Amino acid sequence: MTKFLLAVHVIAAILAIGPVAVAASMFPPAARAALAAGPGTDTLATPRLLHRICRVYAVVGVVVPVFGFATASEMGVLGSAWLIVSIALTALAALVLVALVLPAQSALLEGSAGSGRAAHLAMATGVFNLLWAAVTVLMIVRPGSTTGA
Repeated sequence: MTKFLLAVHVIAAILAIGPVAVAASMFPPAARAALAAGPGTDTLATPRLLHRICRVYAVVGVVVPVFGFATASEMGVLGSAWLIVSIALTALAALVLVALVLPAQSALLEGSAGSGRAAHLAMATGVFNLLWAAVTVLMIVRPGSTTGA
């Protein structure tokens, strides 16, 4: 059962978090290009699609920690420091996505934000991606693991 839960957890992370990370990273340059093109052209099609990808896959991404907790419970590592740090970083990444990235994307699409907002969005997206990179490293290295990995 542990191998099944772990496989679902990893596949969900790849298929749900990966698209959010990529689409969120692509959004600021696409939004800047759309802002530079000005009104009258349908340059917002790409940023709209990227924003939709971020929103939909963020919801799908809830599966990742659900199966992560199930896997950790099966493995008996719920109290491990590396897992607790991973959980905290995952929660922080989710907060950055929900509180900073998605609202900034919406504001840029609605035209209620200036071009400086795109730079702040790019920074928030970078923080989001760095948090996920740190979680990924912790999941692979697992400090104190007895597997020798």
